[in-house]
Amino acid sequence: MLDNTDMHILKELTKNSRITMKELGEKVHLTGPATSARVAKLEDNGIIEGYTIKVNQVKMGYIVHAIIHIYTKNTNHQPYLSFIKEQVQFVINNYKVSGESCYLLECKFPGNEILDEFLTGLSNLASYKLSIVINK
Repeated sequence: MLDNTDMHILKELTKNSRITMKELGEKVHLTGPATSARVAKLEDNGIIEGYTIKVNQVKMGYIVHAIIHIYTKNTNHQPYLSFIKEQVQFVINNYKVSGESCYLLECKFPGNEILDEFLTGLSNLASYKLSIVINK
């Protein structure tokens, strides 16, 4: 069970996972070694699964951010999943979902031309509904 200090540690690490244990300890009112032990325990218990970075997709050249609802044409989803694996450079997330669609696909593209090529390939395997992200 997590206590308030653990929750505070998680909140601070979510804001900045590169913070030193000494700085984190000051924010949560513990010593550096005590904070380090708490973080290690959160890692060992699987609460903290890893650390990541946030990448600016626009600065990487991906100016089109698309959300695509996928409706597979039959119960065999493997052709769709194979297509997605081949398009890994464009796929941010591929969620299998319940509800109206089968998958919710989040993608990034350098332009509309590449998006169109992607959708052409996709249309051979599934129907879709496309939304373009205007602003976060």
